[in-house]
Amino acid sequence: MRILSKGTLREFWKIHNDCEQQLLIWYNETSKTEYQSAKEVIDNFANCRSIGNNRFVFKIKGNNYRLIVKMSFELKTVWVRFIGTHHDYDKIDPHKI
Repeated sequence: MRILSKGTLREFWKIHNDCEQQLLIWYNETSKTEYQSAKEVIDNFANCRSIGNNRFVFKIKGNNYRLIVKMSFELKTVWVRFIGTHHDYDKIDPHKI
């Protein structure tokens, strides 16, 4: 999958360096896999759930952080829609991101 954008993740882990390794693992695993369905994504990541419309929430660093992405299985593309603390996540509507 092609991930847009690693820079967003990098900027986040510069501030929250305790999640750098986990975000890099997520990035590397996701970029080397061509997912065909939501089920494949969820089966591959125990810390993931679907929130509809090809959007997924990943719990990062023991649920201290949340990552929301939107995937196009047809285009093999992943868009980073949100990365933030659990507190920041509670302030948004993840279905509208």
